[in-house]
Amino acid sequence: MREIFLSSSFADVTDLFVKFSGGNHDGQRVTFIPTASLTEEVTFYVRAGREALEKLGLIVDELEISTATSEEIESRLENNDYIYITGGNTFFLLQELKRTGSDKLITDHIKSGKKYIGESAGSIILSRNIEYVKGMDDFSAAPKIGSFSSLGLVEFYPVPHYTNFPFKESVERIISSYEDELDLLPISNTQAIIVNDNEYEVWTREN
Repeated sequence: MREIFLSSSFADVTDLFVKFSGGNHDGQRVTFIPTASLTEEVTFYVRAGREALEKLGLIVDELEISTATSEEIESRLENNDYIYITGGNTFFLLQELKRTGSDKLITDHIKSGKKYIGESAGSIILSRNIEYVKGMDDFSAAPKIGSFSSLGLVEFYPVPHYTNFPFKESVERIISSYEDELDLLPISNTQAIIVNDNEYEVWTREN
């Protein structure tokens, strides 16, 4: 059974994650993949996400897939309880997932029931194809991506940072361009998409 938590800004929805996960994380380990942030100048969300996980009692095991060996990638994905992929450039992220074979490993783990946490780019890559976010991310950062076909683990297309600065206008352009073509699912920084097998719903943080 697939158990997936997709967010725009994980640090803003940790209370929703506690509800999703059951709340007791003592001794649990999370494979923390910051690869998408490598091409970005602004990366505060990586530290914020890590600190949010640690405050919940999770042991954060960082895995930079662009430089790790295939053995490291395989063993650390296998041995930890959660997989977490941060935000950043979705195209660079997908390029590196494909290049290292991590896309297939992560897909298999999720299908086998390992809990997955996605943040922004880490949420988008679960769609079937990421071309729709060209207006948000610079696809030239991934010259060796091959195609934009992605993990295909959800039927919808997440659109993170809905109504939130500085992505408000780019999100609106994505929606106007693709709303008649794709099953878009916009979420703000205070919302999360919860996937249980083939069912999904959007949760909103209480203020």
